[in-house]
Amino acid sequence: MTERNLLMIPGPIEFEPSVLRALGEKTRGHLDPVFMKAFSRTIKRLREVFQAPGAQPFVVAGSGTLAMEMAVANLLQHGDRALVVNTGYFSDRIGAMCERHGASVTHVRAAPGSIPSLEEVEKALTGASFKVMTITHVDTSTAVLAPVRELTALGKKHGALVIVDGVCSVGGEALEMEAWGVDVAFTASQKALGAPPGLAVLLAGPKALAAWKARSKPVAAMYLDFAEWLPIHEAYEAEKPSYYATPAVNLITALDVSLGHLVEEGMAARVARHERIASEFHAAWKAMGLSHLPAENCRAHTLSALLYPSGVDATLVGKIAKQGVTVAGGLHPELKTKYFRVGHMGAVTMNDVSAVTAAIKRALG
Repeated sequence: MTERNLLMIPGPIEFEPSVLRALGEKTRGHLDPVFMKAFSRTIKRLREVFQAPGAQPFVVAGSGTLAMEMAVANLLQHGDRALVVNTGYFSDRIGAMCERHGASVTHVRAAPGSIPSLEEVEKALTGASFKVMTITHVDTSTAVLAPVRELTALGKKHGALVIVDGVCSVGGEALEMEAWGVDVAFTASQKALGAPPGLAVLLAGPKALAAWKARSKPVAAMYLDFAEWLPIHEAYEAEKPSYYATPAVNLITALDVSLGHLVEEGMAARVARHERIASEFHAAWKAMGLSHLPAENCRAHTLSALLYPSGVDATLVGKIAKQGVTVAGGLHPELKTKYFRVGHMGAVTMNDVSAVTAAIKRALG
């Protein structure tokens, strides 16, 4: 076993030393001018990362699940209809959230490891009037990559607001929120954004904000309500003091530094790098005789979901850990004992590809 354990799960991930240094700085007050400047930069940089210059970012202490529920709570009311393009565990989760907030939910499902066809989705959209359509860009449970651009076009054609769960994609997969017509997209700090866990990140476009403002009743949960957070974020972007709930100062400071790396690299270059890294991993999996859970036409570039070879079971995850690399077991309830997952997003390098594949080879041996 090596002295350094390489964290290769699909979040939290390894991040740059500069991000760790920012996290460890002495905590400033939430109205300190230095922090307000960092928060302002964070908000502006998120628009660049999501490629959504006209959207309103929200950065709130919590997990990606909080961002998911913010999207649902602000756009849906009792009696609304929601269509879920379902590709796994987290598609099920957003569907359950929509139901909790009073919506009638229709799922367009595919077998684990595949995606519903565009024809199936359009047929469902044609059959009823939906307030929202949800898409899980990369379902962390299956490593399935959904065609967000094409699905969003269908949603817009049929008048639905489009919500994209980008928790395991933003910062690693192509997402042009404004150009594609996505109304809400969200993620979490600990994934491809390359920061520590603890921040829910959501961007709402103009149509989403208009739909929220047109609600007949206010959002029931104050912590989720755009109405509470919007003036706070507007003030911080302008570097003016404001208060609703204490922001996670050190986490936002670290996220600011990480987003600086993303913006400096450029989103097109960053996506291309993730594609190259994924290609190297995929070649290594093939050489080892490992098979993917997702079909070839829908494999993510931010993680791999790999079936255990014949005669190998879930104890492999522990054996890989003894070789100095931490990977994740299966998550999808139908298949969780049949596969494992390797995250490869953020600050991953070709050296990491070599280290991970060597560790898995030794564990298999």
